[in-house]
Amino acid sequence: MTTFNDTLLRAARGEAVDHTPVWYMRQAGRSQPEYRKIKEKYSLEQITHEPELCAYVTRLPVENYNVDAAILYKDIVTPLPGIGVDVKIKAGVGPVISNPIRTVQDVYNLGDLSPEDDVPFVLETIKLLTTEQLNVPLIGFAGAPFTLSSYMIEGGPSKSYNKTKAFMVSEPQAWFALMDKLADMIIVYIKAQVKAGAKAIQIFDSWVGALNVADYRIFVKPVMTRIFTELRELGVPLITFGVGASHLAMEWNDLPVDVVGLDWRLSIEEARAKGITKTLQGNLDPSYLIGDWAEIEKRAKVIVEQGVVQPGHIFNIGHGVFPEVNPDTLKRLTTFVHEYSKELIAAKSN
Repeated sequence: MTTFNDTLLRAARGEAVDHTPVWYMRQAGRSQPEYRKIKEKYSLEQITHEPELCAYVTRLPVENYNVDAAILYKDIVTPLPGIGVDVKIKAGVGPVISNPIRTVQDVYNLGDLSPEDDVPFVLETIKLLTTEQLNVPLIGFAGAPFTLSSYMIEGGPSKSYNKTKAFMVSEPQAWFALMDKLADMIIVYIKAQVKAGAKAIQIFDSWVGALNVADYRIFVKPVMTRIFTELRELGVPLITFGVGASHLAMEWNDLPVDVVGLDWRLSIEEARAKGITKTLQGNLDPSYLIGDWAEIEKRAKVIVEQGVVQPGHIFNIGHGVFPEVNPDTLKRLTTFVHEYSKELIAAKSN
């Protein structure tokens, strides 16, 4: 049997590793030709509801790119129907919700998630992957309350989050009730994923960068603290991540997490200088992935060099892989990060 590669888990805990581990957000699907063939026949929802198919899509980048972790292929809105949210994924748009939250009563009308009943296909996919198919950790995930609530209040994707922020400050009773309801759902959902075999967890607060620090501390940080405090009992590494949220990085450093995920706006070196002590994940700008290899390598080199200064770095991109990226580029980048970091770490230990 192939030896289990636990490099990502050790890096997440700040332990010594012989190379910098690599994985890519949205590495499953998107730019892969095998995935595009599947998408000619199946929708995202159909793929996620078919455990064998979903497991194949999830493990494909591990086989193709030699990354150090798989991340479960699904959408952050996957558990929402289980609590009574009428959500559909519309091609070219994203999640669209036909019963948006408008009042505190709308929040009270939401139900509770029962993962075994509401998302059995997710748990079955995890079991397939972790008992039979992977020799690297599977990262499970959930959307964070602010990001999920933005879809639930706006009715779909937004560029401004105007309705969400207005609701947050104008309807604090309803807001905090919604935060609690979503926290309950996330905690139950993640516990079920870990029980099924997930070895690490990332909470995507993708759109929380829309808030300033003061509002984050009042309206979001308490619920994030509660979620991560309860999830710590699971004993798996916990990662937090958001886009355009460098101003919140020190707030995340306070949370009971193992890993602070960075987009490309804040370098590893700058994050350390600010006083972030947790393991850092990131953070090549994904736009560069369609550029010249010489530029990709040059920029990846800097990130790797900054990351090995102290233990605790996971190489990733600052947001997700997009469809135009050549899969060969990701494979080449993984090899480069592995080999270059190995050289640097070996040199340091001599």
